[in-house]
Amino acid sequence: MILHQWGSCSYEEARRRMDEVHRSACEDGENHLILVQHPKVFTVGRDDWERSWEVETLKSDRGGSITCHSEGQHIYYFCFQSPLPASFFRKVIRVFENFFSECPEDIFYDRNSPGFYIENRKIASLGFRYKNGVSLHGVAVNVDVDLDFHAQVPPCDLQGIIPTSLKYEGIAIDREAVDQKVITSILDVFDESL
Repeated sequence: MILHQWGSCSYEEARRRMDEVHRSACEDGENHLILVQHPKVFTVGRDDWERSWEVETLKSDRGGSITCHSEGQHIYYFCFQSPLPASFFRKVIRVFENFFSECPEDIFYDRNSPGFYIENRKIASLGFRYKNGVSLHGVAVNVDVDLDFHAQVPPCDLQGIIPTSLKYEGIAIDREAVDQKVITSILDVFDESL
């Protein structure tokens, strides 16, 4: 697996750079993982492009509805070889089930409203696209975010669902440790090495 660490990067710039990484993945046959955080922005997936929102949004070609990004949210973009998208997606779910299993709270994956939750509080969102047998986009985990900003629109426009974060839930974990634990889980589930 080839790791790309971009720090804080605007959504538009990261999207452009992800296309470049995706092209590389199509050519070299390797799996590429991008770690990034975005300054405050709302993005809308293809499912809801035609809707209007109370907040300014950017269009995204991923699946899903409206998603909030901000610094303190750790984003993992997967440009992985995905000849069987359903199998790839199941592995991604397992990666984050393994990660969240180490947390003291009961964090579960809801297949009907894709994401990870503590009761009605959403802590991680997922959205993917597949092109030429390689995945695009990925998973966003709220580690330590401005929940007032995130709460302007229900996560993925799911009524009765509110955003939360590891920090708000009292889950003490160092930011660098979050990334390391997620990377370790990815390597284990996908049987990869760096």
